[in-house]
Amino acid sequence: MIKKFIKYYKPYKKLFFLDMFVALIAASCDLVYPWMTKDLLNISIPNKDLRMLVTFAIALILIFAVKAICAYIMQYYGHVVGVRMQGDMRRKLFTHLQKLPDKYFDNTKTGEIMSRIVNDLNDISELAHHGPEDLFISIIMIVGSFIILLNINITLTLIIFAFIPFIVLFTFIQRKRMHNAFLETRVETGEVNASLQNSISGIKVSKAFVAHKEEIEKFEKGNKRFILAREKAYKVMGEYFSFANFSVDILNYVVLIAGGLFTFYDIINIGDFMAYVLYIKMFTDPIKKLINFMEQYQNGMTGFIRYIDMLNEEPEKDKENAKDMKSIKGKIEFKDVHFGYEDKNILEGISLKVEEGKMLALVGPSGGGKTTFCNLIPRFYNIDSGDILIDDKSIYDFKLESLRKNIGIVQQDVFLFTGTIRDNILYGKADATEEEIVEACKMANIYDFIMNLDQGFDTFIGERGVKLSGGQKQRISIARVFLKNPKILILDEATSALDNVTESIIQKSIEKLLVGRTTIVVAHRLSTIRNADKIVVLTDKGIEESGSHDELILKGGIYKELYKLAKANS
Repeated sequence: MIKKFIKYYKPYKKLFFLDMFVALIAASCDLVYPWMTKDLLNISIPNKDLRMLVTFAIALILIFAVKAICAYIMQYYGHVVGVRMQGDMRRKLFTHLQKLPDKYFDNTKTGEIMSRIVNDLNDISELAHHGPEDLFISIIMIVGSFIILLNINITLTLIIFAFIPFIVLFTFIQRKRMHNAFLETRVETGEVNASLQNSISGIKVSKAFVAHKEEIEKFEKGNKRFILAREKAYKVMGEYFSFANFSVDILNYVVLIAGGLFTFYDIINIGDFMAYVLYIKMFTDPIKKLINFMEQYQNGMTGFIRYIDMLNEEPEKDKENAKDMKSIKGKIEFKDVHFGYEDKNILEGISLKVEEGKMLALVGPSGGGKTTFCNLIPRFYNIDSGDILIDDKSIYDFKLESLRKNIGIVQQDVFLFTGTIRDNILYGKADATEEEIVEACKMANIYDFIMNLDQGFDTFIGERGVKLSGGQKQRISIARVFLKNPKILILDEATSALDNVTESIIQKSIEKLLVGRTTIVVAHRLSTIRNADKIVVLTDKGIEESGSHDELILKGGIYKELYKLAKANS
């Protein structure tokens, strides 16, 4: 895992090595100061050497200036490395998310994904900057001070260093416990974020049903789990830090008592003793830094593990010899198609054809697989067996991106992105000209409405188009399909949630959209599909009936019953 982490430093190795070089200079400056103090106490002051004292004063101020410059470079460029690595990871993760199949998003909460992209990567960024720097400085300080301490007095140094193995052993024992505790905390943080995202997205529903109490209770359950996980992590941290800091205090205690005795018996002089006290502080400070580093390491690496786990999710893939789908006529054929979600079979042995430029309407009860049928054509899900053909070629022989470019979808639940009307229409064709945008909006019967807005196409529509009505959102979604100009069109209950007047307006837009395209319509209101070339009644038993409107009425089967029921309710 560490090898994978190190790879992310590669684009910024120059900045990284600059940071390490500056850290080396800063650590060296720290090591010089106590030695100068020793000479000052042992030589300059007893000999009343003012010249040496002035030299020390100038040298020290220069050392402190160099340290200040080093501190700036480490603080600034070190963080630059961390934040750029974070940006690379976030970009890579977001790009990977775009390629994941719908099944992944069906089973993963949005808040959990957000937690990994934001919280986890923040901690990884901090580790990327502070981790190597703290580790490098600590090693330099420990090794350097150890060598100098040996030069002052070997016996005293060995007495002190006899305590080090106990600190190291305890750190390794606690490392596993800290890892598990931090990982559990991250999982619960994701759950809290997911609960928050869900509650905020549905705030209008909870207000409408006066369900604040239920939402608070739901949130509080996750919040309590998070608190318990965090408390557990803090307990492990408390044990770790208390013992580690106690060990460091013992080192200082041994230096003070043993060093005092060595000075008392003239084994070392007062200058050496003072230098020893300063160097031991330089020795214990990096130990404290390493102790703190363990928390940061666990925080960052548990986040990195979760980041890698998400990158390891299998993306959507093209076949090895897949080709671009170029100009197509739009003939669609299902050949003995089977598909199910996990343990539940949805479509079994579905076989049918839709000729180019014709309209197929799918009707039937909820749960019969109508929407699933539509989702299989652009390969939002892969079929279990059988095949789906476009112009007599398997959709799996085409590159996924080119397949989807030839398919336009208008759904009941229109999703508009936060931004302007123009931003959302341009999803149909990113490089469209102003004339093309205007024409698409006119065809969708939304142009006059847009022109009456103060900002026109640049009107901000809020999150998910909250500032627009359902009909306005639907017409914008139709406009972007006009702009895309696909050969195959899928309408998934595109007007079922609208009132009769709005539906009538949008139906005119849809009629224009149908011209010259192979169309599959999932219909709730059967009056909208009377003119379909073929109507298929799809239930959980498969295709129960198929034919034109008149043929199915004459059969007197399920379709006729559905049609009579629809007329009675209209």
